[in-house]
Amino acid sequence: MVPPNELNAISAPWHFVAWGMDIIVCISTGATPYLLVYGTEVVILAEVEIPSLRIIQEAELSDAEWIRSRYKQLDLIAGKRMNAVCHGQLYQNRISRAFNKRVKPRQFAPRQLVLKKIFQYQDEAKGKFSPNWQGPYMVHSVLTG
Repeated sequence: MVPPNELNAISAPWHFVAWGMDIIVCISTGATPYLLVYGTEVVILAEVEIPSLRIIQEAELSDAEWIRSRYKQLDLIAGKRMNAVCHGQLYQNRISRAFNKRVKPRQFAPRQLVLKKIFQYQDEAKGKFSPNWQGPYMVHSVLTG
């Protein structure tokens, strides 16, 4: 059991974890969730203390110019989201091609005997020593596709 004072120390950094999840580039979309929601990248606290080129450029803008640049960024957010969708579709295609390479096509014929696999989540799976297969079953007709 963790003492209460140590429990607060353990649960305190959760907001850092949530923030960290917002700035990590997702493989499937190719963008950070923060970028897809707000249209710009996150400003890291270290960038505020030791200004980066982006922070210096934004600091030298007047309020009206900053607002115009922000509106331009927000106008581009739809394009960034569309890029993320396209990236996600390409990612899904790559994953399905990799999966389909390992699939062995099977040809069935009428009156052929086959076995049915019992998966662990099915009701028929009774335990460690129960059989992994049911059957045999006879194929009556073969459908295309």
